[in-house]
Amino acid sequence: MIDYRDMPQNQILCVDMKSFYASCSAVMLGLDPLECYLAVVGNTDRTGSVVLAASPRLKKDFGIKTGSRMFEIPEDPRIRIVDPKMSTYLRISTEISRVFNRYAPKEAIHTYSVDESFIKVDGAARLLGGAWTIAEKIRDDIEREFQLPCAIGIGPNMLMAKLCLDLEAKKEGIAQWTYEDVQKKLWKVSPLREMWGIGRRVEKTLNGMGIFTVGQLARYDLEKLEKKIGIMGNQLYHHAWGIDFSEIGAPIMEGQISFGKSQILLRDYKEKEEIKHVILEMCEEVARRARSHGKAGRTISFGLGYSQDEFGGGFHRSRTIDSPTNVTMELYRVCLELFTENYSGKTVRSISISLGNLTQDSQFQLDLFDPDSWRRRELGYTMDRIRARFGSTALLRAVSYTAAGTAKQRAKLVGGHKG
Repeated sequence: MIDYRDMPQNQILCVDMKSFYASCSAVMLGLDPLECYLAVVGNTDRTGSVVLAASPRLKKDFGIKTGSRMFEIPEDPRIRIVDPKMSTYLRISTEISRVFNRYAPKEAIHTYSVDESFIKVDGAARLLGGAWTIAEKIRDDIEREFQLPCAIGIGPNMLMAKLCLDLEAKKEGIAQWTYEDVQKKLWKVSPLREMWGIGRRVEKTLNGMGIFTVGQLARYDLEKLEKKIGIMGNQLYHHAWGIDFSEIGAPIMEGQISFGKSQILLRDYKEKEEIKHVILEMCEEVARRARSHGKAGRTISFGLGYSQDEFGGGFHRSRTIDSPTNVTMELYRVCLELFTENYSGKTVRSISISLGNLTQDSQFQLDLFDPDSWRRRELGYTMDRIRARFGSTALLRAVSYTAAGTAKQRAKLVGGHKG
C-alpha cells in the first residue's frame, strides 16, 4: 500500500475545451457547438482530407471523429463541413488563457496544448471557496464570453487532474478525484489504453505480461515491471497508484519528452527519391525545434504510413546513437538507414520523425575523430537565426524547390493548416 500522506496535496484543475476547433467554427457560424453537426477538415477541396475536429453530436450520431476522412462524412443536409481557421483558434486559445489568469498567476498556469491547460489554484482556493467553485467560475466565464463548452477535472496532482478529466469530467462537465478514488475509479479502467500515458504498443506489452486493468498494473511486482520495460515501468506503476511529482509547467512523463513532426502528404509518394526529399525537409524542422529549446537527442524515431490504396499499414522504428545531436544531416542519415531497412516499396501517404532521449545541448563534446562536428552544430544555429529574422522560407534546402518538396507550401499554413 502507498502512504499518501507524503504525496502532493495540491488543488489542480485540468481544463479541456470540448472539440475546440469544431466548437469555435460553430460559434463563428452562429451555431450551438453542442447541438450542431459540424466537421473541420484540413482542406474541403480534397475528399481524402483528414477531419481535424468534429462536433460532439457529429461524433455521437454519425461516428465521425478526429482522424476520419472527409469522404466518410455522410451526405446529410444537417452536416456542415468547413476549412480550419487556425489563426482564429490560436487567438481564442490565448484569450481563454487570460480567463485562467483571473484565478491564478501566470506561473501557476501550464498550457498543455491549444485546447487543454493545467491550473494550480492552491492559493486562490482559500479565497474563492475551493477548487470546485473556481472550476465553476472558469466554466461559466468561458461559456458567457466565448459561448464555448469545456470540461474540468480536479486532482491533487497533474496526473490525477488529467485522469479525472479524461475518465469522468468529460462526461459530467466537472469532476474531482482524491487519492481515495484511485482504487475504486482508476483501478477498474480497462483496456489499459484508456489511461493517459499508455498507448497501444505499451498496452500490448503489458497484456503479454498478464496485465489488463490498471489495478493489475498497480499490484504487479515493480522489480519485474522495471526489468521488462525499464524506467517507463516505474512511471506506469506509480501512475497506477495516482502518484505524480511533476510541477506545473513540467511535463508529466519526463522520459517521454521528444521533438517531432508528422505530416499527411498532399498526394501519394511512390518514388524513393521524392520520399527522401520530404524526409530531409522534416529532419530540418525537427532539428530546428530541438535547437530552439537548446536540446539534443540520442534516439531518432522514423515512421511511414502507406496509402489506403495499399490497404494502409506502414512501420515505425527507432534507433539510438552514441552522441546526442540536433544536426539535420545526422538525423537524416539515421532516418535514411531506417527507411532503407524497412521500406517495402509501397505508396507513402504519411511520414513521422521524432528526436528523443534528450539532453541539454550545452553538454556537447568535441569528437577527436570528427573535428568538424562543432562547425555543423553551429551552422544549424546560424541558419535558425537567419530564418528567425527574415522568415522561415529565407533559407530552404534545394529539395524544397523540387516537385516533391512540401516546405514552401506548408510555410503558408498555421499549425499545419489553413489560417
